[in-house]
Amino acid sequence: MKTIVVVGGGITGTSTAYYLRQKMKAASQQARIVLLEAEASLGGKIRSVHDGPFIMESGADSIVARKRNVAPLMEELGLREEVVYNATGVSYIYRDGELKQIPKDAVFGIPMSIQSLAESELVSAGGKVAALKDLYTPNEKFTKEHSIGEFLEFFLGKELVEKQISPVLSGVYSGKLHDLTIASTLPYLLDYKNKYGSIIHGLHEHKEQFQRAGDKKFLSFKNGMSSLLDRMEERLEQVEVFKGVRAEQLEKQGKRYLLSLSNSESIEADVVVLSTLHTAAQQLLDDANLDEYFNELKNSSLISIYLGYTIADSELPKDGTGFIVAENSDLQCNACTWTSRKWEHTSENRNLLVRLFYKSTAEIYSSLLQMTDEEKIEVARADIKASLNISAEPVSYEVTSWHETMPNYHLKHPQLVAALEQQLAEDYPNVLLAGCSYYGVGIPDCIANGEQTAEKVIGLL
Repeated sequence: MKTIVVVGGGITGTSTAYYLRQKMKAASQQARIVLLEAEASLGGKIRSVHDGPFIMESGADSIVARKRNVAPLMEELGLREEVVYNATGVSYIYRDGELKQIPKDAVFGIPMSIQSLAESELVSAGGKVAALKDLYTPNEKFTKEHSIGEFLEFFLGKELVEKQISPVLSGVYSGKLHDLTIASTLPYLLDYKNKYGSIIHGLHEHKEQFQRAGDKKFLSFKNGMSSLLDRMEERLEQVEVFKGVRAEQLEKQGKRYLLSLSNSESIEADVVVLSTLHTAAQQLLDDANLDEYFNELKNSSLISIYLGYTIADSELPKDGTGFIVAENSDLQCNACTWTSRKWEHTSENRNLLVRLFYKSTAEIYSSLLQMTDEEKIEVARADIKASLNISAEPVSYEVTSWHETMPNYHLKHPQLVAALEQQLAEDYPNVLLAGCSYYGVGIPDCIANGEQTAEKVIGLL
């Protein structure tokens, strides 16, 4: 019987094991499937923390609802009744000491109509006129491998991008827009530009697609995001799941591989899926021929701080779900989600729960790394006081550091991954890469990558 080992029990690795078991069962195929996870539980960047009346997500807090693979999987896992959707509300950008509304009729801050552009309070009249260039200027130079920042600035103008789009988009993709490709962020924008002659018109034509779920654009679960991993783990029949066990070395032995584990055991495998951060995969392979590619892949960092209060979330100064911070602000954080407002299930008593994000691009980030949790909380409290005028002392908190663990898809990323895959196929047949370091950061994309990886494995067998 063949042995398949999946290294890494985050959402991609768990999805790979889940779909492998499912597809092999449907095809009446037999194989030994092993899932290895170094931490005590599956999930990776998905972990729900329950503290009294609060539910706090140390990593991802939701799933994009409109992705096509989401609804079928919820049904398949029997989670449909557990699903909750984000509450409606306005999002803001904190600029010049005040909260300014991001137009509702926009995607990542990009207007979906001329009216949305005209009504924006974030851009000057001159900036709005400059954005009209998009309506009459054809695309004669951009491909999906070009910078998304350069592309948007060329057609929509520098001011609209800097003041309204970049704060939103940079937050989602953890990088500067000029360092990110169209392909790795919003490839459909180029398709719209080429087909309709205008990014704005293209978004308008597909408005129904973006608003298909109405205001229910994101989903979570009544007991937190960990419910997804818990249910997938329950369905891993005949999969050997090892938690708290780290893969420490991978050796090629003829046509098979020997994986040495942290518990002093070893496993011989016919196929190995490395669903870990690229740094962990690099260390496991320990091959100079691969290092030149691995070394060019980049990660960024993030510190997440939750603060829970005994005051009602109605004390928030505006009707909304949070804000993003513009550059050169008096705040230290990069963004703040009003969690109890956006996700009602996270606060049993409807008391205020907020989440602040401090990215590695923030000036204070390196200092935060040296601070105790208590000191970090004081920084967060100062930001809440300055932005929301709330000075109450929190009764609950959760501080999580994701240092050098957030993939950053820079301009060379697609070519690097392709070259890495080719070299790996030549030197290590039947060893596959999977996960957000290479193929997509959103949970639906990671799940899809897991399913695609499972299909590749079955093809190899």
